[in-house]
Amino acid sequence: MKSIIRIQKLGFPWQTQDPFLFCAHHRDLYPAGNGDLGPEAKSLQGRRIGEDFTLKEGWRMYHGQTIPGFPYHPHRGFETITIATEGTIDHFDSLGASGRFSNGDVQWMTAGKGVQHSEMFPLIHPDKENPLEIFQVWLNLPKKDKMVEPHYAMLWAEDVQVATVKDVNGLSTTITVIAGDYLDTKAPRPTPNSWANNPSNGVRVWTIKMEPEGEWALPKAQKNVNRTLFFYSGDEVVIDGEKIGVDHAISLAPEEDITLKSGQKEACFLLLQGKPINEPVAQHGPFVMNTSQEIQQAFADYQQTQFGGWPWDRPDPTHGSENKRFAIYADGTEERKI
Repeated sequence: MKSIIRIQKLGFPWQTQDPFLFCAHHRDLYPAGNGDLGPEAKSLQGRRIGEDFTLKEGWRMYHGQTIPGFPYHPHRGFETITIATEGTIDHFDSLGASGRFSNGDVQWMTAGKGVQHSEMFPLIHPDKENPLEIFQVWLNLPKKDKMVEPHYAMLWAEDVQVATVKDVNGLSTTITVIAGDYLDTKAPRPTPNSWANNPSNGVRVWTIKMEPEGEWALPKAQKNVNRTLFFYSGDEVVIDGEKIGVDHAISLAPEEDITLKSGQKEACFLLLQGKPINEPVAQHGPFVMNTSQEIQQAFADYQQTQFGGWPWDRPDPTHGSENKRFAIYADGTEERKI
């Protein structure tokens, strides 16, 4: 059986397979911050502020006007998984929850019947650069769960398990297990209504780093899953004898043990795997349902209720310049990290 099903060039966003809807990799080398936690005003000249997705001078403002990021916007019918490998992200939502997360933390949010949230990237360091790297993954919900109550959870870096495997030459591959398991290394539990919460759905979300010229075997999975390996950093990788350059998505057969060999540079991957939901997908912007009528209802509901309104004093709030990680949930529970 051929281990590679398809190879595609990476674009923006990355092309995903059911049960995943969307994946974007954000790598921005932000400068030192000003007093407003954004870049200096002069560096915003020539940018399409509010819609700046062009990589200029190594960074983008996205929908931010003063602070980079994504001011408040609604979602319904799916989940967002935000993986922070570097930098600072501030979360606020219409349930009254908020938090700050950074290097190695993961935010998992079930939008369910509807929520508004903002994700801003404050430049908290005024005396040095503020590099940011995140992955934003959208995981679909089946019809029966599209209207569940929204839920927001943090998977802190201290709780996200990392496996390290050495090849016969002593070269290491590290696997960060965000969803599912890798051999005996298990991820924290996701949100209660997530498609990933049922082990039989075979959902895996891993980040993988291989030392240069290393070798690693990706173990086989159950036969009924889609499996995509996103090769986003490095020079080349050889998969079962086929050489593939960086910036490609590789769709892999799930029932095969697959051998990877990295090139002359460290090779970095994101693995997304899961049993397809196999339901119709109707999507319009931030809403993902099963029919166009449900999309129309989502817009009507949002216009009427604003999904609970926006309890914060600005569309792009932040938590200031202190370098602390925490979460405050809608029920008032707090978690604080060093």
